[in-house]
Amino acid sequence: MPTSSSRLSSRTWFVMFALALTGQIAWAVENSWFNTFVYDTITPDPRPVAWMVAGSAITATLTTLFMGTLSDRMRSRWGRRRPFILVGYILWGLSTVLFPTVAYIQTTSIAIIMVVVADSIMTFFGSTANDAAFSAWTTDIATTETRGRVEGVLNLSVFLAQIVAMVAAGMLIDSLGYFTFFYLLGGIVIVVGVIAGSLLQDVKLPAESDAQKPSFLSEFAELFDVNTLKENRELFIILIFIMLSSIGMQVSLPYLIIYLENYIGVTKTEFSIIGGAVMLGSAVFAIPFGLLADKWNKRNMIFFATIVSSLGGILLSLVKNLPLLALTGLLWQAFSVAMGIASVAWLKDLLPEQNRGKFLGIRMIFWIAIPMVIGPWIGSTLIQNFGAPTTLNGQAGFVPAPIIFQVGSVISLFALIPLFFINDRKGGSRSAPTK
Repeated sequence: MPTSSSRLSSRTWFVMFALALTGQIAWAVENSWFNTFVYDTITPDPRPVAWMVAGSAITATLTTLFMGTLSDRMRSRWGRRRPFILVGYILWGLSTVLFPTVAYIQTTSIAIIMVVVADSIMTFFGSTANDAAFSAWTTDIATTETRGRVEGVLNLSVFLAQIVAMVAAGMLIDSLGYFTFFYLLGGIVIVVGVIAGSLLQDVKLPAESDAQKPSFLSEFAELFDVNTLKENRELFIILIFIMLSSIGMQVSLPYLIIYLENYIGVTKTEFSIIGGAVMLGSAVFAIPFGLLADKWNKRNMIFFATIVSSLGGILLSLVKNLPLLALTGLLWQAFSVAMGIASVAWLKDLLPEQNRGKFLGIRMIFWIAIPMVIGPWIGSTLIQNFGAPTTLNGQAGFVPAPIIFQVGSVISLFALIPLFFINDRKGGSRSAPTK
């Protein structure tokens, strides 16, 4: 069993990278291509996409909080995190394989219900395995000497997964179809889960008596203590900014590929090329922001990045040829990533030292749950009122309109208002966290 040694074995690095990369690929595909699958094969009505995204977001948030707390308390001969990771990845892959079968349901209303349920079930297994147990395991095994390298591997996996989801996925779907693509993806998740999960070793923990443990419900309820808000005003202002800016992004992001395909006329393969270029460009622009986040005034960085990103979103809605789509998409996404880097760095500066895990759990509510419920609903409403009517596979619906990018960008600008009530006084150095 690994201990708190400053060195991690090659076996541990392999397990970490394999599980991180596979999990992030699965999430990247779920966040983009599941939506196009529903639009292309079930109904062009935008509302089911909004329902699916909202259901997935709520499921991911509650699962991460609940199962993360449960894994903290787990003591078994199979390990602490390992059972959740091994079984979770296998069921995650299996639910991904089964996901496209909802298209066989002939009654559209039932197919819509089942696609929302199927996505939520898949999200439950994915969040249990990856967001809750695997993330906690990477924290368990990291020490002061290795944490930087561990975070580097995890961030590299996110970047590589986005490249795969943007470049490879679209081309594979164009050439093989949705069903074969999802079968391959689910199969990979299962195989990696079995191999890496079997090789994974938990950190050995000292025995803990039941008398030392608070009850599960009381431990979980601490996440929602109202006094936490009063004692950490500045931190919650940052969370409100993250929530509003994320709502702005979620107005259009779930419908991005659908818009490019059906309004602009871009194929999935062309989108893969554009998306890959935008992702590479975003990394080039965003990395310097990450390096400078601890040296410059974070509030000023956030203002600049938010304004440029919002301008990029508006410009994206006004152009139709591929080079300009790539350029405006780069402005939109690169500076959105930069904004995220600066805001999360500022947030972590303000985290109470003894309650960092709790607040990172609370962040899920502001960053995932609320934005992915409200944002797609706004986008769906705009598409129904301003989109062009269409019929696909005998089902009536609407083609997404450019207004979703414009409204989303304006909402992101409004997100800056709360920041006027807080100041990064030390220009990027660590603020004293409150307790």
